[in-house]
Amino acid sequence: MIALPAIDLREGACVQLVGGVYDAERVRLPDPLAVALRWRKAGFRALHVVDLDAATGCGSNAGIIESLVRAGGCDLQIGGGLRDEAAVARLLGLGAARVVVGTRGIEDPGWLERLAASHPGRIVLAADVRGRRVLTRGWASQAALDLPTLLERVAPLPLAGVLVTAVHLEGQLNGVDASLVRDVLERCAHPVMASGGVSSLEDLRSLAALGCAAAVIGMALYTRRLDAAATAREFG
Repeated sequence: MIALPAIDLREGACVQLVGGVYDAERVRLPDPLAVALRWRKAGFRALHVVDLDAATGCGSNAGIIESLVRAGGCDLQIGGGLRDEAAVARLLGLGAARVVVGTRGIEDPGWLERLAASHPGRIVLAADVRGRRVLTRGWASQAALDLPTLLERVAPLPLAGVLVTAVHLEGQLNGVDASLVRDVLERCAHPVMASGGVSSLEDLRSLAALGCAAAVIGMALYTRRLDAAATAREFG
């Protein structure tokens, strides 16, 4: 299993939220490029970048994302507000390793099917979950379908993976939702990436033992609960 530090972009800064609540911002660093370099120097080989402003329809951090891609040095997995094929193709053309789609991929299955066929092995579907309900539009809306139905529907597609975020645990440093992850792994035909609640190396080891392909880590790194170099050595 590989660990990917999260670089969540909001208003040009790198932030960390608690519980997926935009008013509960605990970390704000003004230079995302410096943050990316910090994680690269620690030994991580891949980063997970999300444009929170684009996800909620209140802005864009496209310029920063382009700078992160052009800086190189790490594989970048990029998401947040990507709802048209041209935007996805542009990021992949710039050099992004994978692109993460959520809202439109869930609400428009035909679009996701076409996108995955156009970019096999490069598209990750984001299934953001609070409790067991799938969320869309920057965690503001509930999807019409449940998680098992979603996983069944996308099983035939050539996706790079499914990223399941336990939004109810985001930024709280209380441990991962192992039950949720186990349920997803039992039903999912694709590599599973887990996010939400990672607070220790033991959490990462438990996700690896369950069979996750990757884990996204955020608050624990930014608050130094996790030692970056040690984490990169074991899961970089």
